[in-house]
Amino acid sequence: MRSAVSQGAAAVSSVRVVALYRFAPIKDCVVVRDRLETLASPAVRGTLLVAHEGLNGTIAGSVEAVERVLEGIRAVPGFADLEVKESTAATMPFHRLKVRIKPEIVTMGRTDLDPVCNAGTYVSPADWNALIADPDTVVIDTRNDYEGAIGAFAGAIQPNTRSFRDFPDWFEREGRALLDRPVPPKVAMYCTGGIRCEKATAFLRAEGVQNVHHLEGGILRYLETTVETESLWQGECFVFDERVAIGHGLSPGSHTLCRGCRMPLGPRERASDRYVEGVCCERCHDSRTEAQREGYAERQRQMEIAARLGIEHVGARLNGDGPAGDGTDRN
Repeated sequence: MRSAVSQGAAAVSSVRVVALYRFAPIKDCVVVRDRLETLASPAVRGTLLVAHEGLNGTIAGSVEAVERVLEGIRAVPGFADLEVKESTAATMPFHRLKVRIKPEIVTMGRTDLDPVCNAGTYVSPADWNALIADPDTVVIDTRNDYEGAIGAFAGAIQPNTRSFRDFPDWFEREGRALLDRPVPPKVAMYCTGGIRCEKATAFLRAEGVQNVHHLEGGILRYLETTVETESLWQGECFVFDERVAIGHGLSPGSHTLCRGCRMPLGPRERASDRYVEGVCCERCHDSRTEAQREGYAERQRQMEIAARLGIEHVGARLNGDGPAGDGTDRN
Protein backbone atom coordinates (compact mmCIF):
# COMPACT_ATOMS: atom_id res chain seq x y z
CA MET A 1 0.00 0.00 0.00
CA ARG A 2 1.32 3.45 -0.88
CA SER A 3 2.20 5.56 2.16
CA ALA A 4 -0.28 8.05 3.56
CA VAL A 5 1.84 11.06 2.67
CA SER A 6 1.92 9.93 -0.95
CA GLN A 7 -1.84 9.47 -0.99
CA GLY A 8 -2.60 12.87 0.46
CA ALA A 9 0.25 15.01 -0.85
CA ALA A 10 -1.83 16.89 -3.41
CA ALA A 11 -5.39 17.44 -4.39
CA VAL A 12 -4.88 17.29 -8.14
CA SER A 13 -5.90 14.28 -10.21
CA SER A 14 -2.88 14.25 -12.52
CA VAL A 15 0.51 15.88 -12.10
CA ARG A 16 3.02 16.46 -14.88
CA VAL A 17 6.46 15.16 -13.86
CA VAL A 18 9.50 16.18 -15.91
CA ALA A 19 13.07 14.91 -15.50
CA LEU A 20 15.71 17.00 -17.24
CA TYR A 21 19.40 17.67 -17.50
CA ARG A 22 21.82 19.23 -19.92
CA PHE A 23 25.55 19.77 -19.86
CA ALA A 24 26.14 23.30 -21.16
CA PRO A 25 28.25 26.11 -19.68
CA ILE A 26 26.45 28.58 -17.41
CA LYS A 27 28.31 31.82 -16.72
CA ASP A 28 26.17 33.29 -13.93
CA CYS A 29 24.60 30.57 -11.80
CA VAL A 30 23.03 33.05 -9.39
CA VAL A 31 21.05 34.77 -12.13
CA VAL A 32 19.82 31.43 -13.51
CA ARG A 33 18.90 30.12 -10.07
CA ASP A 34 16.93 33.24 -9.15
CA ARG A 35 15.11 33.23 -12.48
CA LEU A 36 14.07 29.59 -12.14
CA GLU A 37 12.91 30.10 -8.55
CA THR A 38 10.71 32.96 -9.70
CA LEU A 39 9.23 30.96 -12.58
CA ALA A 40 8.59 27.85 -10.48
CA SER A 41 7.23 29.31 -7.28
CA PRO A 42 4.69 28.53 -5.93
CA ALA A 43 3.06 26.12 -8.39
CA VAL A 44 6.00 23.82 -9.20
CA ARG A 45 7.85 21.54 -6.79
CA GLY A 46 10.92 19.36 -7.10
CA THR A 47 14.65 19.97 -7.32
CA LEU A 48 16.74 21.90 -9.85
CA LEU A 49 20.53 21.94 -9.54
CA VAL A 50 22.51 24.71 -11.22
CA ALA A 51 26.27 24.56 -11.83
CA HIS A 52 28.76 26.04 -14.26
CA GLU A 53 28.61 22.72 -16.15
CA GLY A 54 24.81 22.78 -16.66
CA LEU A 55 21.40 21.98 -15.17
CA ASN A 56 19.85 18.88 -13.63
CA GLY A 57 16.60 18.10 -11.88
CA THR A 58 13.09 16.78 -11.72
CA ILE A 59 10.05 19.01 -11.28
CA ALA A 60 6.31 18.48 -11.07
CA GLY A 61 3.15 20.54 -11.26
CA SER A 62 0.38 21.43 -13.66
CA VAL A 63 1.05 21.23 -17.40
CA GLU A 64 1.07 25.02 -17.69
CA ALA A 65 3.24 25.68 -14.64
CA VAL A 66 5.89 23.15 -15.64
CA GLU A 67 5.91 24.46 -19.20
CA ARG A 68 6.60 27.96 -17.89
CA VAL A 69 9.74 26.69 -16.14
CA LEU A 70 10.86 24.73 -19.22
CA GLU A 71 10.48 27.82 -21.39
CA GLY A 72 12.65 29.71 -18.91
CA ILE A 73 15.34 27.04 -19.05
CA ARG A 74 15.32 26.92 -22.86
CA ALA A 75 15.83 30.70 -22.88
CA VAL A 76 19.20 30.24 -21.15
CA PRO A 77 22.04 30.30 -23.74
CA GLY A 78 22.98 26.74 -24.65
CA PHE A 79 19.70 25.21 -23.47
CA ALA A 80 17.40 25.80 -26.44
CA ASP A 81 17.58 22.10 -27.37
CA LEU A 82 16.83 20.84 -23.86
CA GLU A 83 15.14 17.44 -23.92
CA VAL A 84 12.97 16.18 -21.09
CA LYS A 85 11.52 12.88 -19.95
CA GLU A 86 7.88 13.15 -19.01
CA SER A 87 5.53 11.08 -16.91
CA THR A 88 2.48 11.69 -14.77
CA ALA A 89 1.63 11.04 -11.14
CA ALA A 90 -1.74 10.79 -9.44
CA THR A 91 -0.48 13.05 -6.63
CA MET A 92 2.30 15.59 -6.25
CA PRO A 93 5.51 13.52 -5.82
CA PHE A 94 7.54 16.30 -4.16
CA HIS A 95 7.04 18.20 -0.92
CA ARG A 96 8.77 21.46 -1.78
CA LEU A 97 10.80 23.35 -4.37
CA LYS A 98 14.60 23.44 -4.18
CA VAL A 99 16.73 25.37 -6.66
CA ARG A 100 20.35 25.09 -5.60
CA ILE A 101 23.76 26.08 -6.92
CA LYS A 102 26.26 23.21 -6.82
CA PRO A 103 29.87 22.67 -7.95
CA GLU A 104 28.55 19.86 -10.21
CA ILE A 105 25.06 18.99 -11.40
CA VAL A 106 25.82 15.38 -10.59
CA THR A 107 28.54 14.96 -8.02
CA MET A 108 31.47 12.79 -9.02
CA GLY A 109 34.10 14.98 -7.38
CA ARG A 110 35.75 15.61 -10.75
CA THR A 111 35.16 19.19 -11.83
CA ASP A 112 37.89 18.84 -14.49
CA LEU A 113 35.72 16.69 -16.79
CA ASP A 114 34.02 18.10 -19.89
CA PRO A 115 30.95 16.03 -20.82
CA VAL A 116 30.02 18.62 -23.44
CA CYS A 117 33.05 17.79 -25.59
CA ASN A 118 34.33 14.49 -24.26
CA ALA A 119 31.35 12.25 -23.46
CA GLY A 120 30.87 8.86 -25.08
CA THR A 121 28.53 7.90 -27.91
CA TYR A 122 24.78 8.17 -27.40
CA VAL A 123 22.86 4.95 -28.07
CA SER A 124 19.10 5.21 -28.56
CA PRO A 125 16.76 2.86 -26.68
CA ALA A 126 15.91 1.26 -30.03
CA ASP A 127 19.56 0.23 -30.51
CA TRP A 128 20.39 -0.50 -26.88
CA ASN A 129 19.36 -4.18 -26.83
CA ALA A 130 21.69 -5.08 -29.68
CA LEU A 131 24.61 -3.30 -28.03
CA ILE A 132 24.30 -4.90 -24.60
CA ALA A 133 23.54 -8.36 -26.04
CA ASP A 134 26.88 -8.30 -27.88
CA PRO A 135 29.36 -10.55 -25.99
CA ASP A 136 32.09 -8.02 -26.77
CA THR A 137 30.28 -5.34 -24.73
CA VAL A 138 30.84 -4.71 -21.03
CA VAL A 139 27.66 -3.23 -19.52
CA ILE A 140 28.13 -1.06 -16.42
CA ASP A 141 25.38 0.33 -14.19
CA THR A 142 26.51 3.76 -12.97
CA ARG A 143 23.81 4.02 -10.32
CA ASN A 144 24.10 3.13 -6.65
CA ASP A 145 23.67 -0.13 -4.76
CA TYR A 146 20.10 0.49 -3.56
CA GLU A 147 19.02 1.34 -7.13
CA GLY A 148 20.62 -1.68 -8.77
CA ALA A 149 19.15 -3.95 -6.10
CA ILE A 150 15.57 -3.38 -7.29
CA GLY A 151 16.16 -3.38 -11.05
CA ALA A 152 18.89 -3.58 -13.69
CA PHE A 153 19.62 -4.62 -17.26
CA ALA A 154 20.32 -8.30 -17.72
CA GLY A 155 24.04 -9.05 -17.36
CA ALA A 156 25.04 -5.59 -16.16
CA ILE A 157 27.99 -5.15 -13.81
CA GLN A 158 26.94 -3.61 -10.51
CA PRO A 159 29.68 -1.48 -8.89
CA ASN A 160 27.51 -1.38 -5.74
CA THR A 161 28.62 2.14 -4.91
CA ARG A 162 26.85 4.00 -2.14
CA SER A 163 27.19 7.28 -4.04
CA PHE A 164 28.19 8.41 -7.54
CA ARG A 165 31.20 10.04 -5.84
CA ASP A 166 32.51 6.50 -5.30
CA PHE A 167 32.49 5.60 -9.00
CA PRO A 168 36.06 6.79 -9.85
CA ASP A 169 37.47 4.79 -6.92
CA TRP A 170 35.52 1.70 -8.01
CA PHE A 171 36.86 2.04 -11.53
CA GLU A 172 40.46 2.21 -10.34
CA ARG A 173 39.94 -0.64 -7.87
CA GLU A 174 37.87 -3.03 -10.03
CA GLY A 175 36.50 -1.53 -13.20
CA ARG A 176 39.69 -1.04 -15.15
CA ALA A 177 40.58 -4.73 -14.83
CA LEU A 178 37.24 -5.68 -16.42
CA LEU A 179 38.34 -3.95 -19.61
CA ASP A 180 41.80 -5.54 -19.69
CA ARG A 181 41.40 -7.78 -22.73
CA PRO A 182 43.54 -8.45 -25.83
CA VAL A 183 40.89 -6.67 -27.87
CA PRO A 184 39.43 -3.73 -25.89
CA PRO A 185 35.68 -4.30 -25.42
CA LYS A 186 32.91 -1.84 -26.05
CA VAL A 187 31.61 -0.25 -22.87
CA ALA A 188 27.89 0.45 -22.44
CA MET A 189 26.87 2.55 -19.44
CA TYR A 190 23.44 3.49 -18.16
CA CYS A 191 21.65 5.28 -15.33
CA THR A 192 18.17 6.56 -14.51
CA GLY A 193 17.87 9.57 -16.80
CA GLY A 194 21.22 9.70 -18.60
CA ILE A 195 23.22 12.26 -16.64
CA ARG A 196 25.39 9.95 -14.54
CA CYS A 197 26.30 7.64 -17.39
CA GLU A 198 27.07 10.62 -19.63
CA LYS A 199 29.48 12.02 -17.06
CA ALA A 200 30.89 8.54 -16.41
CA THR A 201 31.70 8.15 -20.12
CA ALA A 202 33.60 11.44 -20.01
CA PHE A 203 35.50 10.10 -17.00
CA LEU A 204 36.39 6.84 -18.77
CA ARG A 205 37.53 8.70 -21.88
CA ALA A 206 39.71 10.92 -19.68
CA GLU A 207 41.18 7.68 -18.31
CA GLY A 208 42.06 6.49 -21.82
CA VAL A 209 39.05 4.27 -22.57
CA GLN A 210 37.79 5.10 -26.05
CA ASN A 211 34.97 2.80 -27.17
CA VAL A 212 32.42 4.07 -24.65
CA HIS A 213 28.64 4.34 -25.10
CA HIS A 214 25.74 5.48 -22.93
CA LEU A 215 21.98 5.02 -23.06
CA GLU A 216 20.31 8.13 -24.45
CA GLY A 217 17.57 9.27 -22.09
CA GLY A 218 18.53 6.64 -19.56
CA ILE A 219 16.34 3.90 -18.15
CA LEU A 220 13.35 6.23 -18.10
CA ARG A 221 13.37 6.71 -21.85
CA TYR A 222 13.98 2.98 -22.39
CA LEU A 223 11.03 1.98 -20.19
CA GLU A 224 8.85 4.59 -21.87
CA THR A 225 9.58 3.50 -25.44
CA THR A 226 10.46 -0.21 -25.32
CA VAL A 227 7.78 -2.86 -25.62
CA GLU A 228 7.88 -4.93 -22.44
CA THR A 229 8.01 -8.24 -24.30
CA GLU A 230 11.19 -7.05 -26.07
CA SER A 231 12.77 -5.47 -23.01
CA LEU A 232 16.03 -6.56 -21.38
CA TRP A 233 15.21 -4.61 -18.23
CA GLN A 234 14.55 -6.68 -15.11
CA GLY A 235 12.71 -5.33 -12.07
CA GLU A 236 11.78 -1.71 -11.35
CA CYS A 237 13.59 1.60 -11.65
CA PHE A 238 14.17 3.66 -8.51
CA VAL A 239 13.25 7.33 -8.83
CA PHE A 240 14.10 10.12 -6.40
CA ASP A 241 10.57 11.16 -5.47
CA GLU A 242 7.48 9.86 -3.71
CA ARG A 243 6.71 7.42 -6.52
CA VAL A 244 9.82 5.52 -5.30
CA ALA A 245 9.96 3.15 -8.31
CA ILE A 246 8.41 2.77 -11.76
CA GLY A 247 8.09 0.00 -14.33
CA HIS A 248 7.56 -0.34 -18.06
CA GLY A 249 5.50 2.43 -19.56
CA LEU A 250 6.57 4.51 -16.53
CA SER A 251 3.77 2.85 -14.56
CA PRO A 252 3.88 2.96 -10.73
CA GLY A 253 6.06 0.29 -9.17
CA SER A 254 5.58 -1.89 -6.10
CA HIS A 255 8.23 -0.26 -3.89
CA THR A 256 7.67 2.20 -1.05
CA LEU A 257 10.19 4.12 1.03
CA CYS A 258 11.35 3.37 4.56
CA ARG A 259 10.97 6.63 6.50
CA GLY A 260 13.72 5.58 8.86
CA CYS A 261 16.60 5.00 6.43
CA ARG A 262 15.05 6.34 3.18
CA MET A 263 15.72 3.08 1.33
CA PRO A 264 13.30 1.40 -1.14
CA LEU A 265 11.22 -1.47 0.19
CA GLY A 266 9.61 -4.18 -1.91
CA PRO A 267 6.85 -6.59 -0.82
CA ARG A 268 9.40 -8.96 0.74
CA GLU A 269 10.97 -6.23 2.89
CA ARG A 270 7.56 -4.96 4.00
CA ALA A 271 6.64 -8.50 5.10
CA SER A 272 9.46 -8.52 7.67
CA ASP A 273 8.53 -8.56 11.36
CA ARG A 274 10.92 -5.63 11.79
CA TYR A 275 9.12 -3.40 9.30
CA VAL A 276 6.94 -0.69 10.81
CA GLU A 277 5.36 1.69 8.31
CA GLY A 278 6.77 5.17 8.66
CA VAL A 279 9.25 4.07 11.33
CA CYS A 280 11.86 1.48 10.34
CA CYS A 281 12.64 -1.62 8.30
CA GLU A 282 14.82 -4.67 8.72
CA ARG A 283 17.79 -2.72 7.37
CA CYS A 284 17.68 0.12 9.91
CA HIS A 285 15.77 -1.35 12.87
CA ASP A 286 18.85 -2.01 15.01
CA SER A 287 20.60 1.25 14.16
CA ARG A 288 17.78 3.47 15.47
CA THR A 289 17.30 4.28 19.14
CA GLU A 290 13.99 3.81 20.88
CA ALA A 291 13.62 7.59 21.06
CA GLN A 292 14.14 7.87 17.31
CA ARG A 293 11.58 5.18 16.58
CA GLU A 294 9.07 6.88 18.88
CA GLY A 295 9.65 10.15 17.03
CA TYR A 296 9.18 8.48 13.64
CA ALA A 297 5.99 6.81 14.87
CA GLU A 298 4.55 10.13 16.02
CA ARG A 299 5.46 11.72 12.69
CA GLN A 300 3.70 8.87 10.86
CA ARG A 301 0.61 9.25 13.05
CA GLN A 302 0.42 12.98 12.33
CA MET A 303 0.90 12.37 8.60
CA GLU A 304 -1.93 9.81 8.57
CA ILE A 305 -4.22 12.28 10.34
CA ALA A 306 -3.30 14.98 7.82
CA ALA A 307 -3.96 12.57 4.95
CA ARG A 308 -7.43 11.74 6.27
CA LEU A 309 -8.15 15.46 6.49
CA GLY A 310 -6.81 16.04 2.99
CA ILE A 311 -4.09 18.46 4.10
CA GLU A 312 -0.30 18.35 3.90
CA HIS A 313 1.50 17.82 7.19
CA VAL A 314 4.79 19.56 8.00
CA GLY A 315 6.24 16.13 8.81
CA ALA A 316 6.05 15.33 5.11
CA ARG A 317 8.76 17.88 4.42
CA LEU A 318 11.56 15.36 4.50
CA ASN A 319 15.28 16.02 4.30
CA GLY A 320 15.93 15.05 0.71
CA ASP A 321 13.85 13.15 -1.81
CA GLY A 322 15.58 9.79 -1.57
CA PRO A 323 18.65 8.04 -0.23
CA ALA A 324 20.95 10.56 -1.90
CA GLY A 325 19.47 13.27 0.30
CA ASP A 326 20.84 16.31 -1.51
CA GLY A 327 19.57 15.22 -4.90
CA THR A 328 23.01 15.13 -6.49
CA ASP A 329 22.61 11.51 -7.59
CA ARG A 330 19.22 11.96 -9.22
CA ASN A 331 18.89 11.13 -12.95
